[in-house]
Amino acid sequence: MRLDNAGDVLLAGPAIRAMAGHCGPVTLLAGPSGAGAGRLLPDVAEVITWDAPWVGFAPPPVGRADVLALVDRIAAGGFTDAVVFTSFHQSPLPAALLLRMAGVGRISGFSVDYPGALLDVRARLDADVPEAERALALAAEAGFAPRPGDDGRLAVRRPLPDVTALTGGEPYVIVHPGASVPARRWPPERCAEAVRALGARGRRAVVTGGPDERELTARVAGTAALDLGGRTAWPELAAVFANASAVITGNTGPAHLAAAVGTPVVSLFSPVVPAERWAPHGVPHVLLGDQGAACRGTRARECPVPGHPCLSDVSGEAAADAVEKLLAEVSS
Repeated sequence: MRLDNAGDVLLAGPAIRAMAGHCGPVTLLAGPSGAGAGRLLPDVAEVITWDAPWVGFAPPPVGRADVLALVDRIAAGGFTDAVVFTSFHQSPLPAALLLRMAGVGRISGFSVDYPGALLDVRARLDADVPEAERALALAAEAGFAPRPGDDGRLAVRRPLPDVTALTGGEPYVIVHPGASVPARRWPPERCAEAVRALGARGRRAVVTGGPDERELTARVAGTAALDLGGRTAWPELAAVFANASAVITGNTGPAHLAAAVGTPVVSLFSPVVPAERWAPHGVPHVLLGDQGAACRGTRARECPVPGHPCLSDVSGEAAADAVEKLLAEVSS
């Protein structure tokens, strides 16, 4: 189970591969915002989508019929083991209760709270380690060590679709301006500056975003970039990212998608959560943003500091310069 956003699901990918190495293809229970990314993961045979009332920014009300239908669906699968992946500030116990009601034989999760009869493996890890490594540690404690030779990096299933008709054949750098959490967004005017600064350096920019971000991507792209806002489902978006020279984005799911396809990232990272845990994992990246800002560690959704200076003070020129630095390092 990983019930959060797409980036959270992608970060659980290496741990899911480890489980599959012992048990065969895995069924993933994911939330609506993570299910599409879950279908990209190697070794995931099936994705069950459920909107949990204890997860997300606008969770649904608790519905008895909905909960019991999920319990029945899990029970019908005859699952022997479940691993509940959560972030460090979340509890696995609500999910574990439903899994126990469904008759799952062995349940594992990180928990600082006493789990009673809900967990068979109660793991603890307090260190600031990357989330992908934290998930791998839980899988290992549950008895699912990685396959020999698995490098622990994020990955998606291949082959990816051909998106040349969308992007054209010339090299490009992606600017992805959106994020589900406002405090983690680089201001749109700065994103537009980056598009223009890339063009001044002779680099073609492509702007990406979801169906609900078309107005934002159009504003950022203007007439200086190709606007793909709302034009890609997850497999196509993965292919667009895989073909890019680099990606400029905030701390959001597409940063982890870039890592999963091996594309370098310029990360506009707000310190409301620690970069040690959430920076792009396993790929070359440059971190921009004031990591010592007053909002550090608050987990705030809306920036608590007027003007959002931790990110708004980073210019488009600085991001374009970071792309040049990153690509020079990769090619050397």
